[in-house]
Amino acid sequence: MRPSQSHYLTIRGLRYHVRAWGDPAAPKLFMLHGWMDVSASFQFLVDALERDWHVLAPDWRGYGLTEWPQDGYWFQDYVADLDALLAALAPDAAVHLVGHSLGGNVASIYAGVRPHRVKTLVSLEGFGIPSGVTADAPGKLRKWLDAVADPPGWRPYASLAEAADRLQKTNPHLRRDRAEFLAGHWAALQPDGSARLQADPRHKLPFPTVSHGEEWLHIWREVTAPVLWVLATGSHIKAWATANDEDWHRRMGAFRDLRLETIEDASHMVHHDQPEQVAALIEAFVP
Repeated sequence: MRPSQSHYLTIRGLRYHVRAWGDPAAPKLFMLHGWMDVSASFQFLVDALERDWHVLAPDWRGYGLTEWPQDGYWFQDYVADLDALLAALAPDAAVHLVGHSLGGNVASIYAGVRPHRVKTLVSLEGFGIPSGVTADAPGKLRKWLDAVADPPGWRPYASLAEAADRLQKTNPHLRRDRAEFLAGHWAALQPDGSARLQADPRHKLPFPTVSHGEEWLHIWREVTAPVLWVLATGSHIKAWATANDEDWHRRMGAFRDLRLETIEDASHMVHHDQPEQVAALIEAFVP
């Protein structure tokens, strides 16, 4: 495996962890992980890259080795964190962004509101989120208030091996050696030998607001960078995010320059299942 280094920055008042691979003099490639994941998730993808890159991957707020905020989590905070991270790490040039799931959605929104800061965008299984129904607003807010009053938690795992078992249960495509590597970053070993997730359980809080898909479309229409969407055939995300084929094509049509690639024999965690194919697509797309 290619070695990585850990760097820490103060980003919007939080101690942020950024994992880096490669020569700092090489072209920069930013990788943004998804919900309930960590920056080390990109290790297999980095190992599969053939060109020289300086890969920079933050742990989002409340994940991995990055500090937990006191006031919870809002999608717009990830966008603001990315803006501040890029100001610190690449202040003078447009950047190449690769995001998975949540990370892909953050990257695509950022590329619409800061189009001059994004040179290319690759979204792995990040196609937006389901559009809500306004009539659901009272119930959504009520459910959120109830969860705030009775906060969620994580159950401990008996060992890192059990954490690896859980990763393989979620993703049957995941090889055991990769599951064991990820478990050591996804969870932290405790003095008694048990393992606890390195993530704030408040990430489990339900959304208190209704998502309006038209807002996303308007932002995506502002993206000027070429965009690559990568879809895994064994994933549930397309069906989860979009209501029907019309909704899917409307989302694709919001981008000025969009290319879609499909990967067989892969789940939502496509960068774990087929890292060589994903790496080849990225390097063929990013100049």
